Amino acid sequence: MITHSLTGTIHLYSAILAIVFGTYILIAKKGTKTHKKVGFAYVIMMLILNITAFMIYRLFGGFGIFHIAATVSLVTLLAGMIPLIRKKTNNSIILHISFMYWSVIGLYAAFVSESLTRLPDNPFYAMLGIAIFLTCGAGSLGFKKYKNTWIKTFTNQNTLS
Repeated sequence: MITHSLTGTIHLYSAILAIVFGTYILIAKKGTKTHKKVGFAYVIMMLILNITAFMIYRLFGGFGIFHIAATVSLVTLLAGMIPLIRKKTNNSIILHISFMYWSVIGLYAAFVSESLTRLPDNPFYAMLGIAIFLTCGAGSLGFKKYKNTWIKTFTNQNTLS
């Protein structure tokens, strides 16, 4: 086994499934029954992923940078779902699109960060910074490219507020 605990194993598999589901959500048609089902699965996997992130003991002990990232991830996930649960308006759909997009990009950044920090003989924080910068930079370009198309498709508004 590649993990050292049941918690680590659950964390790993929920991360893999969240990446698969999140990627599907980004590339597939939005608003369909399949989108909603896969999106629900993504949310469940992300909740499990974040819960287990808080349970994993870090080498240096205590509350670390990945725990901070898990907190940001959880807030982003909730910020993307609460507007839809409360009331479906143009603004709630825009908030959902924005926060859920960044939830998936944050997941990608976490994956790249976690992968790069596992490379031997590399500076931890430098690898972390590079991973986050490059992943979120690419995510920003994608969001800028598609946001108005998504908004026009799913709301009556023409630009992101």
